[in-house]
Amino acid sequence: MLPFKTLLKIDKNSPEAVFKQIASQLVLLIQKGILMPDMQLPSTRLLATDLGLHRKTIMAAYNDLITEDWIISKERKEYRVSTLLPIVKPRTYASKSRSSYKAKSAVLFDKLEHVPSLTKITTDFKVIVNDGFPDVNIFPVDRVSNEYRRLLTHQALKKASTSWSVDGSQIFKEALSLFLNDTRGLNIEPENLMVTRGAQMAIYIAASLIIKPGDKVLVTTPSYFLADAIFRQLGAQLITIPVDGEGADVDAIEDALINNQIKLLYIIPHHHHPTTVTLSSTRRTKLLELIKTYQLSVIEDDYDYDFQYQHSPYLPLASGVHNGNVIYIGSLTKVLGPNFRLGYMISTPDFLHSAIKLKILIDLRGDALMEEIIASLMQSGEFSRFIMKANKLYNQRCNYASNLIGSELSHLVEFKKPQGGMALWLKFHENYQLRNIIHKASALGLQLTGAAYHKGENLTYDAIRFGFASINEKEVEFAVEVLKKITL
Repeated sequence: MLPFKTLLKIDKNSPEAVFKQIASQLVLLIQKGILMPDMQLPSTRLLATDLGLHRKTIMAAYNDLITEDWIISKERKEYRVSTLLPIVKPRTYASKSRSSYKAKSAVLFDKLEHVPSLTKITTDFKVIVNDGFPDVNIFPVDRVSNEYRRLLTHQALKKASTSWSVDGSQIFKEALSLFLNDTRGLNIEPENLMVTRGAQMAIYIAASLIIKPGDKVLVTTPSYFLADAIFRQLGAQLITIPVDGEGADVDAIEDALINNQIKLLYIIPHHHHPTTVTLSSTRRTKLLELIKTYQLSVIEDDYDYDFQYQHSPYLPLASGVHNGNVIYIGSLTKVLGPNFRLGYMISTPDFLHSAIKLKILIDLRGDALMEEIIASLMQSGEFSRFIMKANKLYNQRCNYASNLIGSELSHLVEFKKPQGGMALWLKFHENYQLRNIIHKASALGLQLTGAAYHKGENLTYDAIRFGFASINEKEVEFAVEVLKKITL
């Protein structure tokens, strides 16, 4: 309810009757668009109490407005602004109502031109091919629902609300550190771990603690565009290194270290975003040597390590000897789905101490209930079983999509089947323009929302990520059929 005590100013020394003052000021509020058509007004008793007047005074004001068709009464129990106003019809009234937020801002602000806008995703399409997200249809809904019901008791809520853990709940950190040690060979303790709302927050916090304006940061080309945007936002100068079939060019990294004062390396060794390639064993060994030799600060983004389709996947750089120079960042969102924002940062306790301070400025507390639920799944072994189930399904979908696209769209794209992850990197042949293909596909019910990289943006070709994990075989077939139809 609006603060009518503030909006309505009564002058008892005025020759105009008080009820007339109230009526005229309510009309003015309607004309200004503060009181909108069909908006409920306070009862005569409530408004009289707020204004310190007799109820009959308010009734007299309302009766005047009813007579002039400004408001309507329903059995004198409810008063609303009329939808058929006496001076301006509703449609014209609504379109011309003045708001301080309709015009451009008078505030001087950073327009963040270096940060790209994300594609708006709707449900209006028959098939949506995303950047590489998990299939929510296999999410353990019943198990998670049961855990929520267990935690949604007054006693459990009170216990959760009285504890204060900016860096993540202790039970979750303990379960997660054991899980990461078992799967990634990290050999960490809970004090080496901070929980964030997704990997994106972790990248931002880590980079903010390291980078100062003018610092040089090594990134691949192409690279994860939102990470690059973070570095630019912090005032960094980006030095690019190429990516080929074996991942980031480590020789180029060495050359950059020799010829520049490099403050930070940002790298995705597993299923590089966007190209999906995995850094080779030889290059990993050399990179670890460079990290030690140059005391190079590194952010290792391992956003979807859990999805590996080979028997002996490489361990992260963070599992090697690096003397605390590697800040390891990962995400459970790629396991659970985009609706669940759970990421983490792994580093030395002193670095995390400052990281937690910075997190306080943007997020005082994470999703404590979700952390408790995932901890329970990890402790029971169900989380690992769920990943195994998802791995099997996504591997099948990777094979199916790769085979179908390879046989039906060879005239249009080329790609290399990845060793893991949830997307293919489709490179378009020279005669096809990606922007046009996305537009034409949209008209036929196919929305391509994966990260699109266009020729001229440090690339000599157009390319897009084709997320296969969240779409079934029939949806892959539809997508391929549409792409084939608009390019043949």
